[in-house]
Amino acid sequence: MSTLRTRAALAGAALLLAMPAVARAQTPTLAATPAPRAADVASADAIIAALYDVISGPAGQKRDWDRFRSLFVPGARLIVVRARPDSAGNRAPRVMTPEQYIETAGAQLERNGFFEREIAQVSESFGGVTHRFSTYDSKRTASDPQPFARGINSIQLLNDGTRWWVVTIYWDSERPNNPIPAKYLPR
Repeated sequence: MSTLRTRAALAGAALLLAMPAVARAQTPTLAATPAPRAADVASADAIIAALYDVISGPAGQKRDWDRFRSLFVPGARLIVVRARPDSAGNRAPRVMTPEQYIETAGAQLERNGFFEREIAQVSESFGGVTHRFSTYDSKRTASDPQPFARGINSIQLLNDGTRWWVVTIYWDSERPNNPIPAKYLPR
């Protein structure tokens, strides 16, 4: 009986020792992240401004996708909430990595023109964690009198003591049945 327990314990220990190696093989490393512009990651406000700046530009303008990549911690996620076509208000998340966002949205942003900006924000921080409710509007050209869309980006940021990182962007768009509450609009 004790031999059986010993073998089980050794097998469990071997499994535990192997797990970190498996996790490391599946998680991107900091070395894989492009070097950021120092000004982009110097503060919470700076990284939010860089985030909006890098996806914005006129039709036909290539975006600096390495700059975009440099803002995100390895393993970061972008999550959009979409109403289901068959729904009576049901919603479903679409979870993407920064790379999947580039593959999904990049060509459209560059082809059609896209300018997004923060129009209001509410931030809270604790230790190295900052949460920002960033109300945005989106236009096809910077001079459009009215946005074609508005919504809220829920952005989680990490300050690791050296720089700021985007950990998650989770957003939903304004719709007739989903208006932005006044407390999240410009005052």
